[in-house]
Order: sequence, then structure tokens, then C-alpha cells
Amino acid sequence: MTEGAASEAIAALRHRVDEILPEEELAERLREGRPLRVKAGFDPTAPDLHLGHVVLLGKLAQLQQMGHDIIFVVGDFTARIGDPTGRNATRMPLTRDAIARNAETYQQQVSKLLDPRRTQVLFNSAWLEPLGAAGIIELAAKATVARMLERDDFSKRYRAGQPIAVHEFVYPLLQGYDSVALNADLELGGTDQKFNLLMGRQLQQAYGKRPQAILTMPLLEGLDGAKKMSKSLGNYVGITEAAPDMFGKLLSISDDLMWRYMELLSAHTDDEVHGLRARVAAGENPLNVKLDLAEGLVARFHSPATAALARKDFIDRFRHGALPEDLPVVAVQAPDGLMVGEALRQASLVASTSEALRLISQGAVRVDGERVEDPKRLLVGPGAYVLQVGRRRVSRIELI
Repeated sequence: MTEGAASEAIAALRHRVDEILPEEELAERLREGRPLRVKAGFDPTAPDLHLGHVVLLGKLAQLQQMGHDIIFVVGDFTARIGDPTGRNATRMPLTRDAIARNAETYQQQVSKLLDPRRTQVLFNSAWLEPLGAAGIIELAAKATVARMLERDDFSKRYRAGQPIAVHEFVYPLLQGYDSVALNADLELGGTDQKFNLLMGRQLQQAYGKRPQAILTMPLLEGLDGAKKMSKSLGNYVGITEAAPDMFGKLLSISDDLMWRYMELLSAHTDDEVHGLRARVAAGENPLNVKLDLAEGLVARFHSPATAALARKDFIDRFRHGALPEDLPVVAVQAPDGLMVGEALRQASLVASTSEALRLISQGAVRVDGERVEDPKRLLVGPGAYVLQVGRRRVSRIELI
């Protein structure tokens, strides 16, 4: 590959990423004109991949379209330890059976984003189990405790006097050894994985191999708009979810978060996103943009026809003969959440919470199209909800 072509490839890869380290080393490999061995690992701690994973998988798809070899590593061995990234306490280990069940559908799910004919799906138990005790000891000798405590998660826990189990130090070593075993040229991960990715470089050098370049992707916030998308936190959108459920969840995100999802998940260019922002700033209802975003993402994981039907069903539920084109929006500061009855009162849909409770008991209240049966249901922000009383009273509340 020529110098100019390598520079163009780097510029394309740099789009919507956090860091490429070291960028010149990656450019050097591109100039060699061979397909790079690109690795990304996913521990099967839950059975479903979600939109947070899609941010990284989308970049893998781009690299695949550029002609590079993609290696999707299922961390069935590392999942037994549990990645300590972002944890303020030791993660409970999963059983082999639970890991196996979770991993069963990964290959099928990955095929929704990557060409299965050109993607290697490998399980890291294939090379980590044969290491045995002697191999693990040899591996552990390649790093120091001081180096491990440079990791932000570990240093915070150490300073706070919170326990750090010895096996947690082993996790980044094992993830790094994946790169040794696979002779990876490039490894991708979220920004929170930077320490683990750099450990791959360190171990490749320790084993006399050429160190990989690394590329970190931004983390996608979950539906709550606060923490990163996570199955364990319940703020996720799974890529195998039914189209109506996926559509409804995406419509629940706040208007501010909508732009983040559009930038990291949609096919829109930066100029197109800027244009949409300008239209909303000029007075266009942001719900229209959110409907387009939701339809596009549902089409990506289902089909255009299914996505169009999900959109029609949503509009029929919320707009059929009742929902105004300019749906009123009420912003409420509720850091601890808001009861549905109080939300209805704040949105001026009822005169009092007692009226709201009466209407809930009559089955006349819906939130995001779903009938509310529990009068104690709590709406948790930040995020937006469509509130409906009967057929004629509709509003939208945004918790901040």
C-alpha cells in the first residue's frame, strides 16, 4: 500500500474512534499491503450482545470491508475470572455451564454485523487451558504488581482499602496472551479496556513478537444516559430483541442522548447529523428524528419491512387520532426517579395524584404505549417517557 493510501486508510479508521496507539505503527503495517489480523474479545457474561457492543463491531465491519482478517474472540476461559474493568468489587465468577449457554448464540449474533465467511470466531479456552499452572506462572512473571496498580480500577480500590483478589490481576494477562497466541496486528476495545489492550502489546514484546497496535472506541451510554450500556444494569438494547421492544426502548432515550446514539450507531455522516441538529434547533420536533433513528437501527438487525411496521405500530399507538404533531414536553428534575402518578400531575395530564391513581386502577394510563398496572411504578431518569391518559390526553416528560 502506498504512503497516500495508508494515510487515507488511517483517516477513515480515525473517524469516531477515541485513540489509535501508536498510529504510526498501524500506518506502517498498512503500508506492507497485507491483510491485518484484527482481534476483539467478548466475554460471554450474558447471552445477548447489545448496542454497546455494536459500536466496536461496526468498526470491525469497516476493517473487514477494507480487506482485513477479523478474529472475534469469545472469552469462554477469561469469563471464568470476570473482567475487573470498571468494578469497585470482585466480580462473582460464572460457572462453565452458564458461560457455555451464553456463548451458544454469539456466532449467530455476530453474523448480523460481520460477514461470517470472512470472520474467525475462536474460543480462548483453546490456547489458555493448555497453558496449565506452569504456563500461568511464566505468564505472571511478565508483569509486576506495580504495573497492575497503575490500572485505575485497581489503584482506586487499593487506596480505598477494598479487596483485590489475586486472580483479578491474572485477567489482563490472559487477555493480553490472546494477542500473543493469535499474532494480532491490531486489537480493538472500549476506552475502559485500554490497560488490557496495552498489556497485549507488552506481552507480545515479552514473548519476542511484534507488538500490536490498539484502537479504542467510545463507550455508549445505556438507556439511562448515565452509565455505560450493560446487561447487568438493565439499561441495554439487545440486538436480538423483538423489533417492537427494540423500537420502544430507543424511543425512550432522552433527546440529548439521541445525538450520541446517532453519532456512534447510525450510518449518518457528521454533516448529516449536523444538519439534523440544525433542524431541531430551528423548531422541528426531535421525536421525528428519533423515529428515524429507531427505524434505522431496527432495520439493521431485523429488516426494513419489520422496522417500518414497528414504526407504524408505535405511531398508531401514540398518534392515532390523538397525538399532536408537536407533542408537549415537560422537563422535570428527578434524580431519584418519579412515580407515575406524580409524573402525570407534573405533565398536567391530571389535577392530582389521587386522580392519577384512580385512572391507573381503571387501566386508563399508559407509559410508552404499555398499560400501567402498578400504581407504585417508578420512572427513572435521565430519559424521556410518553405519558397517555385515555385516547386524548398525551404528553411527554423528560427526567433530568
